[in-house]
Amino acid sequence: MSELSLAPENVHERLLATAKPELAYSPGVDLEAWRAQLAVRLGDVIGLWPEPVDPAPWIEWRAERDGYTETRFVFTAELGADVPCHLLVPDADRPVPVIVCLQGHSTGMHNSLARAGVHDATPSVPDGDRDFAMQAVAQGYAALTLEQRCFGERVDKRPEERRVAALGTCHHAVHVAALLGRTMIGERVWDVCRAIDVLAEFPEVDTGRIACLGHSGGGTVAWYAACVDPRIGALMPSSSVCTYRASIGTIDHCSDNYLPGALRYFDLPDLAGLIAPRPLVVSTGRDDPIFPIDGVHEAMDGIRAIYAAFGAPDRAELVVGDGDHRFFAADAWPVFDRITGWRDS
Repeated sequence: MSELSLAPENVHERLLATAKPELAYSPGVDLEAWRAQLAVRLGDVIGLWPEPVDPAPWIEWRAERDGYTETRFVFTAELGADVPCHLLVPDADRPVPVIVCLQGHSTGMHNSLARAGVHDATPSVPDGDRDFAMQAVAQGYAALTLEQRCFGERVDKRPEERRVAALGTCHHAVHVAALLGRTMIGERVWDVCRAIDVLAEFPEVDTGRIACLGHSGGGTVAWYAACVDPRIGALMPSSSVCTYRASIGTIDHCSDNYLPGALRYFDLPDLAGLIAPRPLVVSTGRDDPIFPIDGVHEAMDGIRAIYAAFGAPDRAELVVGDGDHRFFAADAWPVFDRITGWRDS
């Protein structure tokens, strides 16, 4: 008798290997019709959009720092969802481009600011070049940090007897969102889009030049936010761009990385059809254990083909750093500056 096939991954890995997404990019496709279909299907799987509300931003405080001004404000993304933010604007005589900074699974947006947070009392520069806001300001950009759902100031606050700490801060919210026909990715993307709405309240920021930088889970949110919001004029995801098969399909990841049914319609690189021809800098580590480099290269091959089809082959670049799951600031920022040209304008 042959060995029994009992493990669930035997079925899933077979299906992953043979999956043929309906909207996979194909050379010669009608690009605009294909893009429209992608947008519809992404909207279907990312979850229902909340009812819009007046964001009604209010400023909690403003402080003059060495070379920049920092404003702490809060806005309402949907009923029951207030979003704390910090906007850092370098001293300048004209509006400057702004980088929306998104942390991955961590103790919160305070890492982008290189300071203590509500669940991390030790002020320090975070490892892995994750002080995104400070980097952006040093380069002459404004930086917007926002607290994402389930992190930092926005963690699960249910009574302790209802929570299992070992499951992490996202676990419950992700699954309840699914019960409601939503996704955590969709909810976080919604917050990013509403934060961009609020930027119009700050004339010192050039809202015609908005970029999104995110690491790991933050890079995932940045990717999907750029897919649905054309106001994001440039994108720099770190340690997050890979084929579904090579990353979340075969390696354990937090549930907030998944869009139910996505692979029926597209793989992650196909969604470059909703981003091209906007500047894209993908940063990854050669030894990243959860976004393997072979899967990253496969994804970039698909992304480059799509960018070429849109007449922008020089606007999608891959930066590979010597290391694992982290951002590579010294390698990525010069590429971002070059392909956006924002620092020179």
